[in-house]
Amino acid sequence: MKYFKKLYRRYKLGEYYEEVVFKNKHYLDAQKGSIDQVTSDKKRYDVINHLLASLNRETLYLEIGVRNPQDNFALINANVKYSVDPGLEYTQNPVDFKLTSDDFFEQLDQGALLSKSIKFDVVFIDGMHLASYVDRDISNALRYVKDDGFIVLHDCNPPTEWHARDQYSYEWTPANKYWNGSTWKAFVKYRKMDDLSSCCIDIDWGVGLISKGKNIGAPTSMDDEFYEYSALSLSRKEVLNLISFDEFKLMFDR
Repeated sequence: MKYFKKLYRRYKLGEYYEEVVFKNKHYLDAQKGSIDQVTSDKKRYDVINHLLASLNRETLYLEIGVRNPQDNFALINANVKYSVDPGLEYTQNPVDFKLTSDDFFEQLDQGALLSKSIKFDVVFIDGMHLASYVDRDISNALRYVKDDGFIVLHDCNPPTEWHARDQYSYEWTPANKYWNGSTWKAFVKYRKMDDLSSCCIDIDWGVGLISKGKNIGAPTSMDDEFYEYSALSLSRKEVLNLISFDEFKLMFDR
């Protein structure tokens, strides 16, 4: 009898999760958000390669946060490419500089790795997805990108608050394993700066662009100093300067 009671309780618990959890609007929105991004027909490397091609010269590319090179780095069409990753997520780690981005830029400043005067055409940032780390990566990249070059960031448009959680390890959420972290907060910080131009392409979890020289979008008027997700959610298009891939191409094909 106890066995059947236990089975019944498990059955009822399953019904509860089916009705209250898995059919909950937040859960369904997160699931749809993940599917939309994963099935995007354009990816970050499409954006990066279009930028590099638009420069019409021999190009120098830097990628911060590589993990598996086959996901992006190997698909980039640049004349010279450098990669940076400490190898915490991908033990093979076949990159040029097996360092954290902080250590890489510190050694770059000292001239211990490459020329201290080196300037990149595109710097792609896809390392630790927490705003404080991304903020430092952007700040450092701005010193080493050419005046007409670009900084590109992945994970700038988390579809729900679950995707924008601080801890990757909290996988028991409606977003499951998908994690954009708080990258968007660092991107928006630089979206507020009058001396920079920026936009976010609405593909592949949000591909953010920052430019010192080309007008790709006016600064945001977002005034939430605490960068709460609700402020992003209410005015996503304006806060991120969210554009389609076709709109992005038009800016560079004119």
